[in-house]
Order: sequence, then C-alpha cells, then structure tokens
Amino acid sequence: MSSVVWDMSMSLDGFVAATDPTYDEPLGRGGERLHQWAFADGDERNRDVLARGLASLGAIVTGRVTYDQSVRWWGPDGPTGQARLPLFVVTHTKPDDVPADSVYTFVTDGVESAVAQAKAAAGGSSVGVMGTVVARQLLGAGLIDQVSVHIVPVLFGGGTPLYDLAGQHVELEPVEVTEVAGVTHMRLNVKGAEASSSISATGTGAAA
Repeated sequence: MSSVVWDMSMSLDGFVAATDPTYDEPLGRGGERLHQWAFADGDERNRDVLARGLASLGAIVTGRVTYDQSVRWWGPDGPTGQARLPLFVVTHTKPDDVPADSVYTFVTDGVESAVAQAKAAAGGSSVGVMGTVVARQLLGAGLIDQVSVHIVPVLFGGGTPLYDLAGQHVELEPVEVTEVAGVTHMRLNVKGAEASSSISATGTGAAA
C-alpha cells in the first residue's frame, strides 16, 4: 500500500520560506538558501538522500499556489523532470493555460480525493506531498504517514512556518537521521496516521 510522505526543507527556526515572497522569489528574500544542499557539489550523502527519495515515489500531490508559482520552471514534465511522475493539484478550478502533454491532473473535490487518485497512480510506490497548506490539511486529517524534513542551519526570523496545526498534537517517531555539514536530514513516521481528526480534508479546495 502506498505511503504518503511530506518532504520539505526548513530553516532552524522552523520556516519553509523567508519573508517578502515575490513572483520571481516565491521563497522570499534568501529563501533559496534552504535548497542549496540539494544542488551544491559536496557530500555524497546529500545525493543519496535525494536519489532514495525520488526512487521511492510514484506520484505527487500539491496545491494550486505551489503549482502556479512553479509551473513556469517545471514545464510539462513537472517537478520530477524526465521521470515525469504524475502530479495531482488540489484546486477550486482547472487553470485555463496548462502545458500540453503534461503530467498534471487538477482535483477539484478535495485533498482526500487527490490522495486517493495519487495512490492509484503510484502503483504501490510512495506519494509525495509538496506545499505547506495542502500538507497541513493532510496531516490534520491523518493522511500523512511520514515526514521527511531537511533542517538547514539558517535563521529567517519570519516567513512561512512548516507547521501550523492550531493546537493539534501529532506524535512523530524518528526513523532515520543523517547529519551532513550544512543540513540534517530527518525521517519521522506519523503515529496513528489513519486516525480520524477534527480537521476535515474534504472540500478544502485550492491549497498551496
């Protein structure tokens, strides 16, 4: 059965984007610092983390904000490039201009439907989750099985926080920790991921 994995880079003070985001800098001023570990030459363990993560995936779920911010760079192949994994976008309405022969499916009936479709497409492989709003909705609904977070030693002092659960407690169980100069990779299972929650994921519409 497919597991659902939320993968995100985070500053040491808990932000996944810095302040003052713009069209050209959707991660805010200096926000790209969070992803330098993934592109810089250096420790093989970083490349291993990336390679294992991609190899485990069969499909991805994201929100409309993330799609709108990123499609100009992704093009028709989506965030996985030549791998062309299917990407399910939670939205109120399908955008008018979609790249031809693309990997995108637009889901207008909520995140639960998006996850169900992604699991079917993944064929037993994992489903990745991109974007904060849609991920929070899934986490609150007990639909995320694992959190993969890459902690970067930088303090933003503000921006978009990784977690915002309105007082809800979510128990996590560490599975793997890989410490590399410049980043710490952590994988944590979500305890009771299938449990019901007071936060409904049905009919959530557009999400980041």
